Amino acid sequence: MNDVRAIAAILACFVLLLTFGCGGSGSKTNTNTNTIVTSGSNVQPITVGSGPTGNYTNGAFTSVTVCVPATTTCQTIDGVLVDTGSSGLRLLSSALTISLPQQKAGDGNPVVECLPFVSGYTWGPVQTADIQISGEKASAVPIQVMSDTDFPVPGACADRGSSEDTLGALGANGLLGVGNFAQDCGGACVATGAGNPELYYECPASGCVVTGESLAQQVQNPVALFATDNNGVILELPAVTGPEASISGSLIFGIGTQSNNGLSGATVYTVDSDGNFTTSYKSLPYNQSFLDSGSNGLYFLTSSASGIPVCPDAAFFYCPSSTQNLSATNQGANGASGQVSFSVASADHLFNDNPSAFVFVNLAGPNSLPGFDWGLPFFFGRNVYTAIEGLSTPGGNGPYWAY
Repeated sequence: MNDVRAIAAILACFVLLLTFGCGGSGSKTNTNTNTIVTSGSNVQPITVGSGPTGNYTNGAFTSVTVCVPATTTCQTIDGVLVDTGSSGLRLLSSALTISLPQQKAGDGNPVVECLPFVSGYTWGPVQTADIQISGEKASAVPIQVMSDTDFPVPGACADRGSSEDTLGALGANGLLGVGNFAQDCGGACVATGAGNPELYYECPASGCVVTGESLAQQVQNPVALFATDNNGVILELPAVTGPEASISGSLIFGIGTQSNNGLSGATVYTVDSDGNFTTSYKSLPYNQSFLDSGSNGLYFLTSSASGIPVCPDAAFFYCPSSTQNLSATNQGANGASGQVSFSVASADHLFNDNPSAFVFVNLAGPNSLPGFDWGLPFFFGRNVYTAIEGLSTPGGNGPYWAY
């Protein structure tokens, strides 16, 4: 893998966001009962609804408190999208009212990050904050503050598409990346030269240039830095049978660390170094598949490969003439496998017939990568576990997903 964890994982987080058991091999039965925990020091409420813009479809939002490190100067920011497909906290500069310390390179120049997505990029300085979510705290965490104005966007970053650094473009006040990895890039970003994906820059007055960024200085998955409950998360959402205005659920920190976050019969699907497993559909395997709460639909294949037409006015959604009831099989690197039943409805009909709804279980579209992006509709009615790389859990060491 390129070891740039977020690039492959957040496939549809921005381009499609607005409404316009325990290892082993063989097939397993999932006995996860989808009990939603609502109280505890490691429990954070989340809401799937229209978000801070009022028109976001299938977005799981929560609040995050950030503080100037080692002080009581803090701010709670609502409307932050919960994203199991990336690692790290990213906040819009426009949503921040406190000033956080700027990270600097060894020569004193400020460090800035360009994080690319399929639809564009986020650009902005790497700053440091204490992060508080429910009863959990991570201290002195590098985060990205998204802004096109603090530092000029270099051409190599701008060439990656359009900026997502405003509320109108992002649809959220920030992203809470709670994925499988401890940093947002990993070893590929440590050294400069061949193989560096050019995410991190240092920015002297003469202009920004690509730099190496140590693991400790990279934007961090804050969960991995909690004192306890730091080996992963569980996203718990109720089942959805039809369009709804909003639903409520919970983000649980830790796997098997407290009485409220055990595996509860969930099947463990280990992932490769890219954070992918295999989805087999109509007898064909697709090994670049992943679970991503930051994607607002189920994104798979191309229209020609799936046989499902796209919408005439929105080619990023499917619009079949009637609802399609389908199935696929997910398989982890550990050999664990299980069938997934899902449906695909016409996005045009969903939106036009339900103007007050922002939660849809059968919203889907094509995928530009050869795999399945199991977005937020997959999470409805399931407790989905995301285990962090290298950390011990009752289901083995991460990284893995379980459900």
